[in-house]
Amino acid sequence: MALSDVESQVLDHVDEQLLVDSLVAFIRVPSVTGTDAESDLQHAHAKMLGDAGLDVDTWKFDMAALRADDHFPGEETGRSEGYGVVGMTGPGYPALVLQGHVDVVPTGDLERWHDGDPFSGAIRGGAVHGRGACDMKAGVVANLAVLRAIRASGVTLERPLAIHSVISEEDGGLGAFGTMLRGHGGDVAVITEPTSNRIVTACAGALTFAISVPGRAAHGSTRLQGVSAFEAFLPLTVAIAALEADRNSRPDPRFLTTALPYPISIGRIRAGDWASSVPDLLVAEGRLGVILDEDPAAARAHFERAIASACAADPWLQDHPATVTWPGGQFASGRIADDHAFIDEMSDAIASLSGRAEPERTAAPYGSDLRLYSGLGGIPTLHYGPGDVNFAHAPREQVVLSELFAVARSLTLLAVRRCGAHF
Repeated sequence: MALSDVESQVLDHVDEQLLVDSLVAFIRVPSVTGTDAESDLQHAHAKMLGDAGLDVDTWKFDMAALRADDHFPGEETGRSEGYGVVGMTGPGYPALVLQGHVDVVPTGDLERWHDGDPFSGAIRGGAVHGRGACDMKAGVVANLAVLRAIRASGVTLERPLAIHSVISEEDGGLGAFGTMLRGHGGDVAVITEPTSNRIVTACAGALTFAISVPGRAAHGSTRLQGVSAFEAFLPLTVAIAALEADRNSRPDPRFLTTALPYPISIGRIRAGDWASSVPDLLVAEGRLGVILDEDPAAARAHFERAIASACAADPWLQDHPATVTWPGGQFASGRIADDHAFIDEMSDAIASLSGRAEPERTAAPYGSDLRLYSGLGGIPTLHYGPGDVNFAHAPREQVVLSELFAVARSLTLLAVRRCGAHF
């Protein structure tokens, strides 16, 4: 589709240098989920939106009320406060929402970072490096660039564009949850998570679990008098692997390019309290992938049955069974209808600027805010954003600048077409 004069005018005002400067500045705020810096960045982002001429709603979450809600998505950090930020270009119901989260995961071993500083925002090899570079501060500043280009071009939008900035995506989606309960909505939404030039139309879910495995303590020199909780856990790992294989035996066609759509992983293990003692308790924490359209309650029950069956077959665990609890984030799956016209609109905007075939449509094996916008908010939502998710949560996290620029331009074109614009 050829570009109109209005579209060209706005695209000419996508400021690439300001994009880079903004991303570096955002990365340098260490907004780890649940920390004060998370709130600091929300307030800074709200000021940027206000300075760009938006009507900005900034509010403090009622944490007690959100936690008491039947649909509360869980959390892993036990924060004491949180803030929502929504900016709109004008009154009325938004034709388009662009959403991004400002929180990032912890840095891990600092020695594994190139320069020892995960929040440097260093630019090397045509990419910006640092925690949050692709997950998902590049997407957040791309949304901001869309707004700035529209404002700088002097065109007027016929229907509002909304920018949603949320917290706590990494540990359950408290920010998106609070934003939906606040009543903010739109005709459609793009969450600018990293998608590697693809359009993500569905996301699997992810449920955080904890397995407590009992043992019997003894002195390490007489270990046969005890029962190691670590050794008792081993048959459960076999059962978990078998369950994972079964749950991935019939993947949805959207996952053709994903080797493992619904992984089950153990992320943290704690056992024992003394090196020369047989450990009498092991706690394994991890995440269970939720199949598309699967009720999270059914997924939890499937996992619990597998653990109970493994315990029943083990000489120790049949009398001392492991227990399963579900702390932390609870991500259901989510999707946009396969035939929704908005997918074609996003695809056309990308293809109009790239000159290539329409981008691939796929699903993601991770949970995201998509399920809250589409499910709780009733907003048809997809993912399209800069970066490769394989760099997320890793010490090599980065985003390629050329991809950041291309995504910002595609989102700008989408916004102009979807909201309507005139000189």
